[in-house]
Amino acid sequence: MPYLPIDLLFMLVMSIAAYQLYRIDKHKAQKRKWRIRESTLLWVGFLGGAIGALCAMQRFRHKTRHWYFWAVNLLGLAWQTTLLVLLVIHSRNG
Repeated sequence: MPYLPIDLLFMLVMSIAAYQLYRIDKHKAQKRKWRIRESTLLWVGFLGGAIGALCAMQRFRHKTRHWYFWAVNLLGLAWQTTLLVLLVIHSRNG
């Protein structure tokens, strides 16, 4: 069971980071300032922050017209959810 809290904490931190990066990028876009790289937004969402990225996309209506943002974040959400489910199953059987 030691991995589950660490993984949950990691995904929480990554989701908060993704949410904030999308928020900042939307603000910069509105002000026509230097933007956050798309690859950064995509990687943060995919590597653990999919929930935060998807929530920010909806909340700020940012990057919602780009199919690859949906694809990468939904794929990230799928593997992150799968990992959590497997860890819960393993912790109950271990």
